[in-house]
Amino acid sequence: MTEQIAVIGAGQMGNGIAHVAAAAGFPVMMIDVSSDALARGRATIEKNLARQVQKGTMDERARTAALDRISTAGALDAARDAALVVEAATENTELKFRIFQQLDQVARPDAILASNTSSISITEIAAHTRRPAQVIGMHFMNPVPMMKLVEIIRGLATSDATTATVLDYARQFGKTAVEVNDYPGFVSNRVLMPMINEAAYCVMEGVGTPEAIDTVMKLGMNHPMGPLALADLIGLDTCVNILNVLHTGLGDPKYRPCPLLRKYVAAGWLGRKSERGFYDYRNA
Repeated sequence: MTEQIAVIGAGQMGNGIAHVAAAAGFPVMMIDVSSDALARGRATIEKNLARQVQKGTMDERARTAALDRISTAGALDAARDAALVVEAATENTELKFRIFQQLDQVARPDAILASNTSSISITEIAAHTRRPAQVIGMHFMNPVPMMKLVEIIRGLATSDATTATVLDYARQFGKTAVEVNDYPGFVSNRVLMPMINEAAYCVMEGVGTPEAIDTVMKLGMNHPMGPLALADLIGLDTCVNILNVLHTGLGDPKYRPCPLLRKYVAAGWLGRKSERGFYDYRNA
């Protein structure tokens, strides 16, 4: 019997992880304290699977089978049967610590506990459990069904066996897995966030409009998406949270979030999810 995967969080990342795991043949338990979030997450999965059928990358039978493999629940104890638990909650340090403390109590003793954190220390998360050798980072890229990369992050105590198992899970999900070590921001966000931050400074200082800055990076640097449009997709609040982790963890002022980023977050301009960020999505 194929082992169950549990995904904690039904938001943008969580439902994407549930999608790829179910499409790969795994039974999935998607868990969120919000019933509305679970309903929205499942609806997103249905829409994205239907899009795959339309594109010819999946047939109708496979779509139906993938949906049938996904169950939902509102409490963490629903993860008790999972061999792999992937936490994809909000990028908040204390929240993740609490979730892992609780998962350590309810998950089976041999279960691997993974975090989809984009910047928070896996070593620190693992220290809030009694199984640090079985705690690891699985940082999926957004949008999960489309993006091929998964950063696999080893904490200080993560075992070779845990790492090998999770690398294999990532490959079964159809992803390219890259192993990195546990430093603030890992590789992806340590490189990406300073670019987004500098683009925000360019807007703040009047160097160019968001459209001009993104066009320079797309046409001049061959990026598929400009840094400001990408920031809106990620969520400006998430960008600020990651920059704060980088700034605190590395102590370098170059990671200090741009004041304009902070102002937008304070105003509730979080990007696509709030329909306004560097761009206005209200009539999109």
